[in-house]
Amino acid sequence: MTLQVPPRSLGILNLERGVPVGAAPPAPAVGSMLNPTTFDFVTISETVAGAWVENVVRGDPALEPAFVAAAQRLVQRGAVAISSTCGFSVRHQLAVATSVNVPVIMSSLLLLPTLLRQLPARAMIAVLTYDSTCCTEHLLGIENRAERARIVIGGIEGGKFWHDELKRPAPPLDVAAIEADVAACITRLRSAHPQIGTILFECAAFPVVAPAIRRITKLPVFSITDLCRLAMASTT
Repeated sequence: MTLQVPPRSLGILNLERGVPVGAAPPAPAVGSMLNPTTFDFVTISETVAGAWVENVVRGDPALEPAFVAAAQRLVQRGAVAISSTCGFSVRHQLAVATSVNVPVIMSSLLLLPTLLRQLPARAMIAVLTYDSTCCTEHLLGIENRAERARIVIGGIEGGKFWHDELKRPAPPLDVAAIEADVAACITRLRSAHPQIGTILFECAAFPVVAPAIRRITKLPVFSITDLCRLAMASTT
């Protein structure tokens, strides 16, 4: 008898989307965390009970046990690394990493120290976020003042995608709206800070427009999907 070895899987912590029980969720956009064609490895997901866009983005500490429980379920199902569909869940990075025995990469913001060091000292990084009013200093994980001064933050709050994500149920991703909002935000940031040399997407929905933004800006663009590939490449 041949034993079936489960595939190496990336476990993804997903937020509530408000899809009615029994209804099929919208098909994930090409390039998104939940689209099976985005990665060349298997992904599995668990919904974090009670975690909606609004309370994850603004930071609700009461969600931490639900994040931990969902991460532990993913490991029990065979996940060899854990990530999430919202960069603001970096608030729960320590708690989740402490609760499981696999690599945990809750947010692309974890890349910031590395990206700062790969650029010349005069170059800046633009962090593109779902909501810049909630992307506070402590989420960046950068304590050195000189390094912090090289990071500029821009958000798409108030745009179509921002409003769509607050709906219940959330509609399918409007990729064109995301691209328009992100491109406009980057244009504003580069006008004020021409030293920008790299773009980091905080929002886990933004990777769907990463190829377009690379073409428009001619700059490197990093996202949570890049960090996921790195983490999975390090596992056995």
